[in-house]
Amino acid sequence: MSQRDEERPDRFERLSNTIASTTGHPGAAAAALGAVALWGILGPVFGFSDTWQLVINTATTIATFLMVFVIQNSLNRGNKAIQLKLDELIRTSVTARDVLVGAQDLSEHEIDRLEAEEETDARAPGQD
Repeated sequence: MSQRDEERPDRFERLSNTIASTTGHPGAAAAALGAVALWGILGPVFGFSDTWQLVINTATTIATFLMVFVIQNSLNRGNKAIQLKLDELIRTSVTARDVLVGAQDLSEHEIDRLEAEEETDARAPGQD
């Protein structure tokens, strides 16, 4: 892998972080609301034309499409960090079952089985 290929994920991650923090700010919601209000106000000026409608439809569709990737990147990073923290807690706890480290990679059936075991253990007398 070239140095250029290694830099791409870093650039995407930095860009994704910047977009996520910017669009997650209340000011971004206010700006979006303002843009929609401006679009609505301009309706009579453009005679509520098909082009006028197409502008908002296209803009919101493109923004939504791109934000899916930004949101997914943020969720993936956050979930990985949480998993690492939980795995560390399990690994360092004397009473924790090590089988739970990496449980996020198990099948749905295996996770359901482990969940049932946890519920049974929680209901057992003498458990604190």
